Amino acid sequence: MEKELKLFSKTHEWVELLDGGRALVGLSSYAVEQLGSIVFVNLPMKGDTVQAEQSFGDVESVKAVSEMISPLTGTVVKVNEAVFDEPGLLNEDPYNTWLLEIDDIKNQEELLTYSQYQSLIGKS
Repeated sequence: MEKELKLFSKTHEWVELLDGGRALVGLSSYAVEQLGSIVFVNLPMKGDTVQAEQSFGDVESVKAVSEMISPLTGTVVKVNEAVFDEPGLLNEDPYNTWLLEIDDIKNQEELLTYSQYQSLIGKS
């Protein structure tokens, strides 16, 4: 899906709403650029619950380790296991490299459109 059709959190995660009340979650290109070369990703397991505005894992780059904050509350139904073996996929194509698929979404933080997000990061 095009990045312009995704929604964004103020903590630099993206959300792609799917049919059936599910959503994919990933990291924005801005977050990836700030991190630099990503070398490790730690994610919850299938069946785990994530809470909006709470940490759901972390990402390690050559610069630092950063927490990822869930934009949604729900149940993890899929984890993109490819990023465990190839965390650099996030650097190569952040908007097509999802991390989690979440179902049973109960609430979400206030999400931004692509243009609102661009304004937030100073790239309007």
